[in-house]
Amino acid sequence: MTPVAVEDQTVPHVSWNFAVNLFDIIFITLGLSLISRDTVLPVLISQLTDSKFAIGLLPALASLGFYLPQLFAASFAEGLRYKKPFVITVGGLGERLPYPLIGLAVWLLAQKSPTVSLVILLVGVGLAASSAGIATPAWYDMIAKVIPVQRRGLWSGLGHGLGALLGVAGAWFVGRILVSYSFPDNFALLFLWATIFISISWVSIALTKEPPSTATKAKVRLGYYLRQLPAVLARDRNYRRYLISRTVVNLGTMAGGFFMVYGVQRFAIDGAGVGLLTGVLIGSVALMNLVWGLLGDRAGHKGVLTAGAFLVCATPLVAFLAPSPLWLGLTFVLMGSYQAADQASALNLILEFCAPEDRPTYIGLTNTLLAPVLIVAPLIGGGLATFFGYQTLFVVAALVAGSGALLLAVWVREPRGAIR
Repeated sequence: MTPVAVEDQTVPHVSWNFAVNLFDIIFITLGLSLISRDTVLPVLISQLTDSKFAIGLLPALASLGFYLPQLFAASFAEGLRYKKPFVITVGGLGERLPYPLIGLAVWLLAQKSPTVSLVILLVGVGLAASSAGIATPAWYDMIAKVIPVQRRGLWSGLGHGLGALLGVAGAWFVGRILVSYSFPDNFALLFLWATIFISISWVSIALTKEPPSTATKAKVRLGYYLRQLPAVLARDRNYRRYLISRTVVNLGTMAGGFFMVYGVQRFAIDGAGVGLLTGVLIGSVALMNLVWGLLGDRAGHKGVLTAGAFLVCATPLVAFLAPSPLWLGLTFVLMGSYQAADQASALNLILEFCAPEDRPTYIGLTNTLLAPVLIVAPLIGGGLATFFGYQTLFVVAALVAGSGALLLAVWVREPRGAIR
């Protein structure tokens, strides 16, 4: 019997936990869409500085903060019988509090001290991301306890999808705010509304009815824990191949933070256009989350991630060929579809590589090992855009992403139901 079959024999309060955690995903997705790191924040940074490296630094800091701490938090999470108290503490103070502080800094300092405002923005995003990373192994282990494997894809896809669907209306709201209010009041208002929605998500996750873990590990010293990790990689060849393939795919995302700035510079897209393209991105995330979530539950999450990887390859190619803002919109359709695949299946697939008691380790190990390339990729993108131009950046990104997609398609075996 596989670990998946063992862990799902009894799951109490399924409907309640499905609902409250659905609201968590919906409202944090909606809130963060108002200050999207792919559209809104790059435009804000471009008004604070002329540096393309600063734009690339935004996703680099977000990736560093989110992925790097997870491995160190995993050992702690494995020893917790109840994960929720840790998750809501870190997720409240560390993950959500920086956003109203960033909004306040933008409102007060963006005009008279733009460099200080930029530093606070980047540090705040890094702090929020690192807190989310610290909480993730415990949070997703809690999710695995309260939502059966056969419904996790539906939960993830429906939550992100509905949140993104509301974000389509939010994108219209973003455009209206950016046009109707002067800088920096417009961006400060977006941070205020984002704070309201992500606070609702925090209340929702706090309502989870979590049972105690049936399998926990004794706490060990960090050094001893880390020395055991190479054995995890050594004994699971398919998991190693997955990590290598995903690393190459993630390197291919190097152009992701530059599409909107490219559109503003080439096609003179205004605030309303930024809102419209944000709506296209979020609408694509909404629709495809539902598709990918159901497909992942039925056919496996490896296939979803593979399809998403090929979309990463296609996205910069479309931007490279775009003759008009309308055509550029297809870029955001493809990018949103990839983001939906990642949201619906990335964490869910990791859970299927391991036994229940090893889930925090696999989550933390995966995300920490993927962190370096996610940090470096946008910086490489910024360098290519600065020295060779956006067109070169888009071609290089497509070639790298296509290589990773092929590796994931032909080299990695679907782990669901595999005999261990």
